[in-house]
Amino acid sequence: MAKGHKGKVAVITGAASGLGQAFSHRLAEEGVKIVCADIQSAEKTLEMIKAVGGEAIAVKCDITNPADVAALGDQAKKHFGGVDILVNNAGIYPMKSFEEMTFEDWRRVMSVNLDSMFLTCKQFVPGMRERGWGRIVNLASNTFGMVVYELVHYVASKGGVIGFTRALASDLATHGVTVNAIGPSLTRTPGTTSWTIAPGGMQPEQMFAMVAGMQAINRIEEPPDLVGAISFLTSDDCAFITGQTLYVDGGLVRGA
Repeated sequence: MAKGHKGKVAVITGAASGLGQAFSHRLAEEGVKIVCADIQSAEKTLEMIKAVGGEAIAVKCDITNPADVAALGDQAKKHFGGVDILVNNAGIYPMKSFEEMTFEDWRRVMSVNLDSMFLTCKQFVPGMRERGWGRIVNLASNTFGMVVYELVHYVASKGGVIGFTRALASDLATHGVTVNAIGPSLTRTPGTTSWTIAPGGMQPEQMFAMVAGMQAINRIEEPPDLVGAISFLTSDDCAFITGQTLYVDGGLVRGA
Protein backbone atom coordinates (compact mmCIF):
# COMPACT_ATOMS: atom_id res chain seq x y z
CA MET A 1 0.00 0.00 0.00
CA ALA A 2 1.27 3.46 -0.87
CA LYS A 3 2.24 5.57 2.13
CA GLY A 4 -0.53 7.85 3.37
CA HIS A 5 -3.36 6.66 1.15
CA LYS A 6 -5.68 4.97 3.63
CA GLY A 7 -8.69 7.15 4.42
CA LYS A 8 -7.92 9.79 1.80
CA VAL A 9 -10.56 10.91 -0.73
CA ALA A 10 -9.88 11.23 -4.46
CA VAL A 11 -11.84 12.78 -7.29
CA ILE A 12 -10.98 11.12 -10.59
CA THR A 13 -12.38 12.59 -13.79
CA GLY A 14 -13.14 10.37 -16.76
CA ALA A 15 -13.53 7.47 -14.34
CA ALA A 16 -16.13 5.49 -16.29
CA SER A 17 -13.62 3.59 -18.42
CA GLY A 18 -10.04 3.39 -19.65
CA LEU A 19 -7.32 5.08 -17.61
CA GLY A 20 -9.74 6.71 -15.20
CA GLN A 21 -11.25 3.35 -14.35
CA ALA A 22 -7.80 1.81 -13.83
CA PHE A 23 -6.71 4.72 -11.60
CA SER A 24 -9.91 4.47 -9.54
CA HIS A 25 -9.48 0.74 -9.03
CA ARG A 26 -5.82 1.02 -7.98
CA LEU A 27 -6.34 3.83 -5.48
CA ALA A 28 -9.40 2.08 -4.05
CA GLU A 29 -7.29 -1.04 -3.48
CA GLU A 30 -4.95 1.17 -1.43
CA GLY A 31 -7.69 2.49 0.83
CA VAL A 32 -8.62 5.71 -0.98
CA LYS A 33 -12.30 6.65 -1.16
CA ILE A 34 -13.17 7.46 -4.76
CA VAL A 35 -15.46 10.02 -6.36
CA CYS A 36 -15.90 8.83 -9.95
CA ALA A 37 -16.68 11.86 -12.12
CA ASP A 38 -17.74 11.28 -15.70
CA ILE A 39 -20.34 12.43 -18.19
CA GLN A 40 -20.98 8.72 -18.84
CA SER A 41 -22.23 6.13 -16.35
CA ALA A 42 -19.48 4.93 -14.01
CA GLU A 43 -21.42 1.97 -12.62
CA LYS A 44 -18.88 -0.55 -13.90
CA THR A 45 -16.12 1.31 -12.07
CA LEU A 46 -18.20 1.33 -8.88
CA GLU A 47 -18.64 -2.44 -9.17
CA MET A 48 -14.89 -2.92 -9.53
CA ILE A 49 -14.21 -0.76 -6.48
CA LYS A 50 -16.79 -2.54 -4.34
CA ALA A 51 -15.28 -5.89 -5.39
CA VAL A 52 -12.01 -4.92 -3.68
CA GLY A 53 -13.79 -3.64 -0.58
CA GLY A 54 -13.49 0.03 -1.49
CA GLU A 55 -15.81 2.98 -1.02
CA ALA A 56 -16.94 5.10 -3.95
CA ILE A 57 -19.69 7.22 -5.42
CA ALA A 58 -20.34 8.14 -9.04
CA VAL A 59 -21.25 11.69 -10.02
CA LYS A 60 -22.40 12.51 -13.53
CA CYS A 61 -20.48 15.62 -14.43
CA ASP A 62 -19.63 17.70 -17.47
CA ILE A 63 -16.23 18.96 -16.36
CA THR A 64 -16.39 21.90 -18.78
CA ASN A 65 -19.48 23.24 -16.97
CA PRO A 66 -18.74 25.33 -13.84
CA ALA A 67 -22.13 24.47 -12.30
CA ASP A 68 -21.51 20.73 -12.76
CA VAL A 69 -18.06 21.01 -11.19
CA ALA A 70 -19.51 22.92 -8.23
CA ALA A 71 -22.13 20.16 -7.83
CA LEU A 72 -19.33 17.59 -7.97
CA GLY A 73 -17.67 19.38 -5.08
CA ASP A 74 -20.91 19.41 -3.12
CA GLN A 75 -21.40 15.66 -3.60
CA ALA A 76 -17.82 14.89 -2.57
CA LYS A 77 -18.22 16.97 0.59
CA LYS A 78 -21.62 15.46 1.38
CA HIS A 79 -20.44 11.86 1.12
CA PHE A 80 -16.81 12.02 2.24
CA GLY A 81 -16.28 15.41 3.89
CA GLY A 82 -13.63 16.75 1.53
CA VAL A 83 -11.13 15.90 -1.20
CA ASP A 84 -7.41 15.19 -0.74
CA ILE A 85 -6.49 13.92 -4.20
CA LEU A 86 -7.52 15.18 -7.62
CA VAL A 87 -6.70 13.21 -10.77
CA ASN A 88 -7.55 15.23 -13.87
CA ASN A 89 -7.75 12.36 -16.32
CA ALA A 90 -10.65 13.19 -18.66
CA GLY A 91 -9.72 14.23 -22.16
CA ILE A 92 -10.63 13.96 -25.82
CA TYR A 93 -8.48 13.47 -28.92
CA PRO A 94 -10.49 13.91 -32.13
CA MET A 95 -8.34 13.68 -35.25
CA LYS A 96 -8.58 16.40 -37.87
CA SER A 97 -6.08 18.15 -40.12
CA PHE A 98 -5.30 21.76 -39.22
CA GLU A 99 -6.76 22.99 -42.51
CA GLU A 100 -10.08 21.29 -41.77
CA MET A 101 -10.14 22.26 -38.11
CA THR A 102 -12.74 24.85 -37.10
CA PHE A 103 -12.56 27.21 -34.16
CA GLU A 104 -15.34 25.18 -32.57
CA ASP A 105 -13.17 22.03 -32.89
CA TRP A 106 -10.26 23.89 -31.29
CA ARG A 107 -12.33 25.29 -28.43
CA ARG A 108 -13.96 21.94 -27.64
CA VAL A 109 -10.61 20.21 -27.19
CA MET A 110 -9.22 23.11 -25.14
CA SER A 111 -12.34 23.15 -22.99
CA VAL A 112 -12.30 19.43 -22.15
CA ASN A 113 -8.53 18.94 -21.93
CA LEU A 114 -7.40 22.17 -20.26
CA ASP A 115 -10.21 24.48 -19.11
CA SER A 116 -11.68 21.61 -17.08
CA MET A 117 -8.49 21.39 -15.03
CA PHE A 118 -8.79 25.05 -14.12
CA LEU A 119 -12.37 24.44 -12.97
CA THR A 120 -11.64 21.32 -10.91
CA CYS A 121 -8.57 22.83 -9.29
CA LYS A 122 -10.49 25.99 -8.42
CA GLN A 123 -13.09 23.76 -6.78
CA PHE A 124 -10.81 21.50 -4.74
CA VAL A 125 -7.59 23.43 -4.07
CA PRO A 126 -9.05 25.59 -1.24
CA GLY A 127 -9.86 22.51 0.85
CA MET A 128 -6.40 21.05 0.25
CA ARG A 129 -4.78 24.30 1.35
CA GLU A 130 -6.87 24.40 4.50
CA ARG A 131 -5.82 20.85 5.43
CA GLY A 132 -2.19 21.44 4.45
CA TRP A 133 -2.10 18.32 2.28
CA GLY A 134 -3.09 17.64 -1.29
CA ARG A 135 -2.08 15.78 -4.41
CA ILE A 136 -3.04 16.86 -7.93
CA VAL A 137 -2.10 14.77 -10.94
CA ASN A 138 -2.91 16.01 -14.44
CA LEU A 139 -2.89 13.84 -17.54
CA ALA A 140 -0.57 15.30 -20.15
CA SER A 141 0.78 13.36 -23.14
CA ASN A 142 4.11 12.39 -24.63
CA THR A 143 2.86 13.81 -27.95
CA PHE A 144 4.12 17.20 -26.71
CA GLY A 145 7.66 15.91 -27.32
CA MET A 146 6.99 14.08 -30.59
CA VAL A 147 6.21 14.54 -34.26
CA VAL A 148 2.47 13.91 -34.50
CA TYR A 149 -0.11 14.55 -37.22
CA GLU A 150 -3.76 15.66 -37.28
CA LEU A 151 -3.82 16.50 -33.58
CA VAL A 152 -2.75 20.15 -33.43
CA HIS A 153 -5.51 21.08 -30.99
CA TYR A 154 -4.80 18.04 -28.79
CA VAL A 155 -1.04 18.58 -28.62
CA ALA A 156 -1.53 22.28 -27.91
CA SER A 157 -3.93 21.46 -25.07
CA LYS A 158 -1.47 18.98 -23.53
CA GLY A 159 1.33 21.52 -23.77
CA GLY A 160 -0.97 23.81 -21.81
CA VAL A 161 -1.46 21.06 -19.22
CA ILE A 162 2.31 20.85 -18.69
CA GLY A 163 2.57 24.63 -18.28
CA PHE A 164 -0.46 24.74 -15.98
CA THR A 165 1.04 21.97 -13.85
CA ARG A 166 4.37 23.76 -13.42
CA ALA A 167 2.81 27.12 -12.59
CA LEU A 168 0.19 25.78 -10.18
CA ALA A 169 2.87 23.75 -8.40
CA SER A 170 4.70 26.99 -7.61
CA ASP A 171 1.57 28.63 -6.22
CA LEU A 172 0.70 25.72 -3.94
CA ALA A 173 4.11 24.42 -2.83
CA THR A 174 4.12 26.15 0.56
CA HIS A 175 0.69 24.71 1.42
CA GLY A 176 1.58 21.01 1.35
CA VAL A 177 -0.02 20.50 -2.06
CA THR A 178 1.96 18.92 -4.90
CA VAL A 179 0.98 19.20 -8.57
CA ASN A 180 2.45 16.85 -11.14
CA ALA A 181 1.58 15.44 -14.55
CA ILE A 182 1.85 12.10 -16.29
CA GLY A 183 2.64 11.82 -20.00
CA PRO A 184 1.51 8.44 -21.35
CA SER A 185 2.29 7.00 -24.74
CA LEU A 186 -0.50 5.83 -27.03
CA THR A 187 -2.41 3.55 -24.66
CA ARG A 188 -4.88 0.87 -25.63
CA THR A 189 -8.21 2.00 -24.13
CA PRO A 190 -11.83 1.88 -25.29
CA GLY A 191 -11.35 5.39 -26.67
CA THR A 192 -8.27 4.70 -28.79
CA THR A 193 -9.49 1.32 -30.02
CA SER A 194 -12.71 2.94 -31.22
CA TRP A 195 -10.90 5.04 -33.81
CA THR A 196 -12.16 4.24 -37.28
CA ILE A 197 -8.98 5.57 -38.85
CA ALA A 198 -5.89 6.58 -36.88
CA PRO A 199 -3.57 9.49 -37.89
CA GLY A 200 -2.01 9.05 -41.29
CA GLY A 201 -4.85 6.83 -42.47
CA MET A 202 -3.68 3.81 -40.51
CA GLN A 203 -5.91 1.33 -38.78
CA PRO A 204 -5.72 1.59 -34.97
CA GLU A 205 -3.77 -1.66 -34.53
CA GLN A 206 -1.24 -0.47 -37.10
CA MET A 207 -0.84 2.73 -35.12
CA PHE A 208 -0.37 0.85 -31.85
CA ALA A 209 2.26 -1.39 -33.42
CA MET A 210 4.13 1.53 -34.99
CA VAL A 211 4.29 3.49 -31.72
CA ALA A 212 5.28 0.41 -29.72
CA GLY A 213 8.10 -0.21 -32.16
CA MET A 214 9.56 3.25 -31.46
CA GLN A 215 9.55 2.76 -27.69
CA ALA A 216 12.52 1.39 -25.76
CA ILE A 217 10.04 -1.06 -24.23
CA ASN A 218 8.48 -2.06 -27.50
CA ARG A 219 5.06 -3.31 -26.55
CA ILE A 220 1.69 -1.59 -26.56
CA GLU A 221 0.95 0.44 -23.44
CA GLU A 222 -2.06 -0.67 -21.39
CA PRO A 223 -3.86 1.12 -18.50
CA PRO A 224 -2.16 -1.09 -15.83
CA ASP A 225 1.18 0.35 -16.97
CA LEU A 226 0.17 3.75 -15.57
CA VAL A 227 -1.39 2.92 -12.22
CA GLY A 228 1.92 2.70 -10.34
CA ALA A 229 2.75 6.27 -11.30
CA ILE A 230 -0.64 7.46 -10.05
CA SER A 231 -0.15 5.59 -6.79
CA PHE A 232 3.25 7.18 -6.22
CA LEU A 233 2.38 10.74 -7.24
CA THR A 234 -0.65 10.78 -4.93
CA SER A 235 1.20 9.39 -1.91
CA ASP A 236 3.20 10.80 1.01
CA ASP A 237 6.33 9.65 -0.81
CA CYS A 238 5.72 12.42 -3.34
CA ALA A 239 5.91 15.23 -0.75
CA PHE A 240 9.11 16.71 -2.28
CA ILE A 241 8.23 16.22 -5.96
CA THR A 242 6.15 18.89 -7.66
CA GLY A 243 5.83 20.65 -11.00
CA GLN A 244 7.10 17.60 -12.87
CA THR A 245 5.85 15.71 -15.90
CA LEU A 246 6.61 12.00 -15.62
CA TYR A 247 6.64 10.31 -19.02
CA VAL A 248 5.26 6.80 -18.61
CA ASP A 249 5.68 5.83 -22.24
CA GLY A 250 8.07 2.91 -22.49
CA GLY A 251 11.01 5.22 -23.14
CA LEU A 252 9.65 6.82 -26.31
CA VAL A 253 10.33 10.36 -25.11
CA ARG A 254 13.75 10.75 -23.50
CA GLY A 255 15.51 13.86 -22.25
CA ALA A 256 12.40 16.05 -22.53
